[in-house]
Amino acid sequence: MGSMKYLLSAFLLSALAFGQANANAAAHSTAAQSIPVDQENARKAKTLLDQMVEALGGNAYLNIEDVSQEGRTYSFHLGESEGTGVLYWRFYKFPDKERVELTKKRDVVYVYRGDKGFEITYKGTRSDDPKAVSDYLRRRQYSLDWVIRKWLSEPGIALFYEGHTIAAQKDAEQVTIMTASNESVTLCIDSSTHLPVKKTYSWRDPTDKQRNIEDEVFDNYRPVQGVMTPYSVTRFYNGDMSSQRFLNSVSYNKGLNDSMFAADVTYDPNKPASKN
Repeated sequence: MGSMKYLLSAFLLSALAFGQANANAAAHSTAAQSIPVDQENARKAKTLLDQMVEALGGNAYLNIEDVSQEGRTYSFHLGESEGTGVLYWRFYKFPDKERVELTKKRDVVYVYRGDKGFEITYKGTRSDDPKAVSDYLRRRQYSLDWVIRKWLSEPGIALFYEGHTIAAQKDAEQVTIMTASNESVTLCIDSSTHLPVKKTYSWRDPTDKQRNIEDEVFDNYRPVQGVMTPYSVTRFYNGDMSSQRFLNSVSYNKGLNDSMFAADVTYDPNKPASKN
């Protein structure tokens, strides 16, 4: 079960240092000069984001209510593969319900609902490990769906266009999105297709206070029900590959019932089993 937990952690779900350079440049400009430049920069960033959403499917993408996937996930440690991969089935209901079933028998299940997580096995249902839940909630908060469908509609959002770059061997343009609470995500958008190629964000570990960087690379896009869907997603943690996910099938808006995400704790693994 330890290796399975690692696979799940790798499977389940950075702000770059643009601010200081821009701040230093702005400090040597007059207010009359910097405001129009800032506004034009933000307009360019918004235009690119609008093009990206349209490329993803426009209203078809924005109106996704639920997702059903089947595929295989692989975990890595320090960039080295840790096995042949695990079959998975994933069911997601926007914005905060998710169910993941692992192995051929689909007998290891993880359910996330709101800010709670559960592990379901032959032993019963237990609360998921607090760190696993924390990691999952962070990845969900910075997920592409949340950034596009939640962040961009929040008050006080700031957009920054950061020029051309190469991401996943593709010519791209870089945009950073920053919330009013200073959370930020940097997106690399394919210059030709306008589809997102790479997503980067950073976070500070509350235990060791070190800053970590997580990347996701999206590839092998295919149209599904009017939505451009990446059939390959690769994650990196501080520069090392941590997981890869390959889809075999995906469908949208099947009307998933909330009962799929129901879970109630039936045992505590930290307590000795009853003798009765």
